[in-house]
Amino acid sequence: MRNAKLTKTFWLSFGALSIFFVLSSSCRLYKLAQQLPPEYADFLSKVRYIITRQEEKIFLELPHAEKDKFIEDFWARRDPDPDTEENEFKMEYFDRIEKATELFVAEGRPGWLTDRGRIYILFGPPTDRIIDSMGDEYGSCREVWYYGNFPVVFQDRTCTGDYKLITYDLTSLRDFNLMYMHELSMAQARAQKTFKREKGFFDFNWKVRRTVEAEKIEGQVLLEIPYSAIWFKEEAGMLKTQVEYHLELQDSGGELFWELKSSFEVALAEDELKKKMNASFKQEIPFLWEGNLERLRQGKNKLFIRLKNLTGGDVQQKVMEMAF
Repeated sequence: MRNAKLTKTFWLSFGALSIFFVLSSSCRLYKLAQQLPPEYADFLSKVRYIITRQEEKIFLELPHAEKDKFIEDFWARRDPDPDTEENEFKMEYFDRIEKATELFVAEGRPGWLTDRGRIYILFGPPTDRIIDSMGDEYGSCREVWYYGNFPVVFQDRTCTGDYKLITYDLTSLRDFNLMYMHELSMAQARAQKTFKREKGFFDFNWKVRRTVEAEKIEGQVLLEIPYSAIWFKEEAGMLKTQVEYHLELQDSGGELFWELKSSFEVALAEDELKKKMNASFKQEIPFLWEGNLERLRQGKNKLFIRLKNLTGGDVQQKVMEMAF
């Protein structure tokens, strides 16, 4: 009994000492981080998503005179093709930081430090992005990003632009990690002869112009897609792509009332595109709703639109409430 008590006391003491040393080490590393010169603090902040704990510990404990060599080796270890002059991984990583900063600007901190920015940097643009900006019955707005069939969900509880990640287990995204994304992008560009330029996050603006009569409702869906967000294929000296669209009108009870699926072409010369990079491509989609219109006069209906750029594979979906 006495030996058991001594053994228990020993393990309790050992456990307490282990916790003490872990906390002491964490405090020491924290102090070292606070003492970093600005250029090294900036490096550590920017690589927070990809640096390992061991690498961070080594970097903080190194003399300042050796930190530049560590940074050089840090990127060299991640260079997918050391025989080339450029480090594609490093270029892609900082390109995503820059794009995340531009894309996610309404959360009170730099876009690359937001939850959406982190996922964008680590896994790249989603294959499908669905935005519900109208809010649900509890007042929450959501974004769902799809990587293949795996959804990543962000929730804005107050619909003020502050989105938090609510999908926590991202292990299913292992095939979308940064070490391979640049290779996938390069392979896609080679296969499709994609026009090489800076590509924005696929998005569009839309509005509906309509005329309501007793027996019919007709009008147009007016689309504006920034040229900077469109990927093109080079065909016979022209830059071309097809954009598929799917329109769906649901009545106030959530039942399908009408839908329309089709596509349109975007085509122009490269010189013309360069002049229009700050402009938007415009497209009108006419519609006509007839028969049983009383269903649409019972409350708030929802008009969904889904666009897919067939060249880059990007998808965007939006919804609009309508009452008649």
